[in-house]
Amino acid sequence: LADARGKLPMAKLLDMKLAGVQFDHLATVYEEYTGKIAVENLRPSWLIFSEGFRKTRALVAMKRTADIIAAVFGLVLLSPLMLLATVLIKLTSPGPILYHQVRVGQHGKDFSVHKFRSMRPDAEAVTGAVWAKAGNDPRVTPIGRILRRTRLDELPQFWNVLVGNMSMVGPRPERPEFVKGLTTEIPFYGQRHVVKPGLTGWAQVRYTYGASVEDAMEKLQYDLF
Repeated sequence: LADARGKLPMAKLLDMKLAGVQFDHLATVYEEYTGKIAVENLRPSWLIFSEGFRKTRALVAMKRTADIIAAVFGLVLLSPLMLLATVLIKLTSPGPILYHQVRVGQHGKDFSVHKFRSMRPDAEAVTGAVWAKAGNDPRVTPIGRILRRTRLDELPQFWNVLVGNMSMVGPRPERPEFVKGLTTEIPFYGQRHVVKPGLTGWAQVRYTYGASVEDAMEKLQYDLF
């Protein structure tokens, strides 16, 4: 695309178009076949003129209503599992049951996300904010490893959904320490904050656990989709 401007045979292409040949933007074709948007081939003009990003008041209201209903049902139906997780954490590891961490939400506003604690209480006392490791992270407790693998550590975030910090579906919220660097390094990264972060999202369904800038880049492509 970088070499296309001023070099395409526009008259010939126009004749072909009028004769019935269909032309598509590379980003559109890539999106249709892969379920993600190729950031390296993306131009702001494609986002501006694309068919997506329609957000009416009715749609926003419907989504918020669905979030509230799902969060209430989630908290009620999964309360036995949450009680079991509470007991196991308390019996196997000293420290608090819940872990509260600042994340970046809609429009770049910080909020406190709630999770079942899966690491030692002093996990970042020396290192500060670092990417969690996908494999055997020595900071993770034995019960925490099970909670993380099954995603049960995320269940308290139903409360975040209920109070309006998060939605059921959306890009996963990231820590401010990482967002600052990722916004500088990855084009269009800041655009993921135009919607509420989600308990789950397209990137979580289609991609593995993210623990690096490269993973953040790959997940962003699904988030933009």
